[in-house]
Amino acid sequence: MLVPFKLRFKIEKSNVLYIVALAFMVIVFACDKQAKVAENDPAAVDSDNVIHIVTNNMDFQMQDSLQAGWNTFKYDNKSNETHFFLIDKYPEGKTIEHMKKEVGPVFEKGMDLINEGRQQEGFDAFNELPKWFYEVVFVGGSGLLSPNQSCLTTLKLDPGNYIIECYVKMPNGKFHSNMGMVKQIVVTSEFSQHTAPDETVSIKLSSLNGIIIKDSINSGKQVFMIEFEDQKVYGNFVGHDINLVMISDHADMAQLENWMNWADPEGLITPAPEGFTFLGGVNDLPAQSKGYFEVDLSPGNYALISEVPSANEKNLLKTFTISK
Repeated sequence: MLVPFKLRFKIEKSNVLYIVALAFMVIVFACDKQAKVAENDPAAVDSDNVIHIVTNNMDFQMQDSLQAGWNTFKYDNKSNETHFFLIDKYPEGKTIEHMKKEVGPVFEKGMDLINEGRQQEGFDAFNELPKWFYEVVFVGGSGLLSPNQSCLTTLKLDPGNYIIECYVKMPNGKFHSNMGMVKQIVVTSEFSQHTAPDETVSIKLSSLNGIIIKDSINSGKQVFMIEFEDQKVYGNFVGHDINLVMISDHADMAQLENWMNWADPEGLITPAPEGFTFLGGVNDLPAQSKGYFEVDLSPGNYALISEVPSANEKNLLKTFTISK
C-alpha cells in the first residue's frame, strides 16, 4: 500500500526519534552501570592511572596485579582506626601463606612477651624468624593515615611478588597484619606509562643527617619528594620513613614520639595519641630511592616524623608551622 509522503515522513521521523531515544537510554544505562561498578570496585583504576586502595576494617581492597614502573596509589582509610600500607618484596617462591605460617606467629609471640614485660625474651623470640625473611625488601607505601582520611603516594616498583601489610596494633596488642590486614599482589613485567610527579618540596632522609627539608612548605597542594640517601634497620626491624602529622593545640609531642615505635608495648597501638591527625607520607624505601606523596595543607602546626625509636635524638622529627 502506498503511504502519502507527508504521512510516511512523519512515521519515519517518529521511528528515528524512537531509535535515538532508545540509544540514548542504553548509553545512559551503560554509563550509570559503569559508574556504579567503579564506585563499588576499589580495584578500579581511574583516568589518571591512580590505583585505589580502600580499608573498611582490617582489609586492603585493591586489584591483584600492577604494572611495573611508577604507580600512584590513593589510599582511603574508611575505618575507625589509624592504618598505613607497606609494600614488601618477597623472595622468589615465597607467598602470603609462608608469611602467615612462618612470620606472623613469630612476631605475635615476641610481641606477647614484650607486652607481658618480658622484653628480652620477646626480642629473643624474633630469632625464630626464617632465614628467608631477611631477604624481604621494603619498597615503600603510605605513611600513617588517620581514620576517614585519604592520601596519595607515588612509588616505583620492579616486577615480582609482593605483600601489602599494616602492622599497627589492636588495643590488645595484636598486629593488624595478624588480624588479616595483608594482601598479596603481583607486579608484572609490563611497564606503566606513568611518571613521577613534579615536586614542590624536596626532602633528604638519612640515618646520618635525619630529615633535611630543602624547600619552604606553604599552604595548598604540595607534592613532597622524599630522597632516601641511605637506609638502616633500627631496633624495631624497620628503617626510617616519613609520616606527616597535623598537630592540634596542647598535643603531647613526647607521646607522639614514643608511639612511633611498635616495639614499645604502647607503640603503634590503637587508639593513636589524641591531638594528632596522620596525613600519609612515604613508608620505608631502600637506599638511593625516591618516593612522593601529595597533600593539601591548611594553616596549622605539623610534624614530619620517622617510625623509629627516639626519633628526635636521630633528627628524624621535624616540626613546622604554616601561617594563615
